[in-house]
Amino acid sequence: MAQDQSVPDIWLLSDERNDLVLGDAIRRLPPGSGFVFRHDHLNAEARAARFAQILPLLRGAGHWAIVSDSFSTAEAWGADGVYGAHDAHATAGLRWIATAHNEAEIAHANEYGASAVMLSPVFPTRSHPGAATLGIARFRELAALSTIPVIALGGMTPERARDLDWPRWGAIDGLS
Repeated sequence: MAQDQSVPDIWLLSDERNDLVLGDAIRRLPPGSGFVFRHDHLNAEARAARFAQILPLLRGAGHWAIVSDSFSTAEAWGADGVYGAHDAHATAGLRWIATAHNEAEIAHANEYGASAVMLSPVFPTRSHPGAATLGIARFRELAALSTIPVIALGGMTPERARDLDWPRWGAIDGLS
């Protein structure tokens, strides 16, 4: 599978756990990395305000600014795109980072033109303790079905990324 070189290799995802260290974590990312703003623990107004605080840091380093929300929210907030399930109201020029855990979700991302797909969980995560994981062999099997860039997610750290020997990966704890 040919990988789109414009899709960042390293991705930081945000949530309540890493909010207090988010500025430092963003500053440590290699230039041109990806960032997914989740922060689902905040109400809509506080969430928009927090994203507005973070956006200048992202722009200053050339990072992709992706929100876990609708395309209309991404457009209103000045984000580069969305993360998550397909939104039938996609806005031209915005990216869609799909999520997948199985063959059907990979096929959906391929069919509907996602910019990339985050395939998870590769390894055990703090976010979903005790949940089944893909493991290295199953991750590679599913990734081979993708016609778009695949980003490994779930329990990823720099060490696990080396073990997986995969160019694109993302984390919450592993990069915070």
